[in-house]
Amino acid sequence: MRKKRVLLFSEGFGTGHTGAAYALAEGIKLLNPDVQCRVIELGKFLNPMVAPWILSAYRKTVSSQPKLVGMMYKTQYHKSLNPLTKMALHRIFYTHASQVIEQLKPDLIICTHPIPAAVISRLKRRGLEVPLYTLITDYDAHGSWVNSEVNRYLVSTPRVKSILTGRGIAPELVTVTGIPVHPKFWERSNKTLLRKELGLADIPTVLIMGGGWGLMFGKEIMNSLTARMDNIQLIFCMGSNEKLIAKMKSNPRLNHPNVKILGYTSEINKLMDASDLLITKPGGMTCTEGQAKGIPMLFYKAIPGQEEKNCQYFVELGLAEVLDCEVVNKWFSMMLREYSVLEEQRKRRLAPDKHQPQSCATTVLQMLGNPADKTADIRGARSQARGEEPVCITP
Repeated sequence: MRKKRVLLFSEGFGTGHTGAAYALAEGIKLLNPDVQCRVIELGKFLNPMVAPWILSAYRKTVSSQPKLVGMMYKTQYHKSLNPLTKMALHRIFYTHASQVIEQLKPDLIICTHPIPAAVISRLKRRGLEVPLYTLITDYDAHGSWVNSEVNRYLVSTPRVKSILTGRGIAPELVTVTGIPVHPKFWERSNKTLLRKELGLADIPTVLIMGGGWGLMFGKEIMNSLTARMDNIQLIFCMGSNEKLIAKMKSNPRLNHPNVKILGYTSEINKLMDASDLLITKPGGMTCTEGQAKGIPMLFYKAIPGQEEKNCQYFVELGLAEVLDCEVVNKWFSMMLREYSVLEEQRKRRLAPDKHQPQSCATTVLQMLGNPADKTADIRGARSQARGEEPVCITP
């Protein structure tokens, strides 16, 4: 009997969209190994010479002109991609998309970025019969995600579902699944053992993530972070920004045994378990991974648009605060004086009734007609909370 196949399309604008695709693929394979999954960044796959130039331009725009990005997000918020844009994308970048689909013969296509979702929607209008799901990877729903050919939307929260239904999408076509996280975020490991494994001191620890491109914050915040590094350990994860990593490592102030400066790493799950506080940009995937690990979060420099919405969502729930020097000092003082209280709160945020680690993968398998394998070992799993009731993160 032929195994079912799921094809997941993403794009490399940031790391969250593709990260969500891989997380869902791994979750599906864990719950039912008989289902085959393939993740493709469509533009990069079909145009490996052109795509890096586009992504580089996007990265520079986000870094140097965030207000422009925010203005474009807001002015187009209620609009789908127009037909001319969809046709141009199809002709310029994805003329071979139908050939890829014909070759791989998926039973289901899932898009984790609006651009491939628009392209596959156009193919469906031209006769493609494969069901199309759109997985929205933020805590908001920009109009560019919406296409009339989508068979189902998978969304993070009831609030996002309300946004979509408010735009005329039938409620039965929108399923609240949470944003998927990789199965290695489903469980929390022993903090003391992990610190020993990772070569870290067994003291209060802060994980500072610069985003997939290694974006960073200002001098005042850095001074606040390093003021107590004799008693609080700092782990900087700067992604792929090699120049910034070299600059930080040459900074005498950061030449301290309790300061670790890392580039790209595939062990963020372990680092979150080993840490007591997460400082990060409010990207959809990182926020969800932090929520899955129960770690309190401080957000800095949200990109205007979806990251602002993500920030607003988690702050309103009491799962995060906006970063400034006063907030840093408050949290660092609490870690030194009330460590056991903070750890107990983290355990409560990971209560089983608040977490459904396999929700998105299980939903996809059910709709595919291949239910989760009951023998899959997901005992003790933890993942993102799906309710929207406030959760206090401070004593």
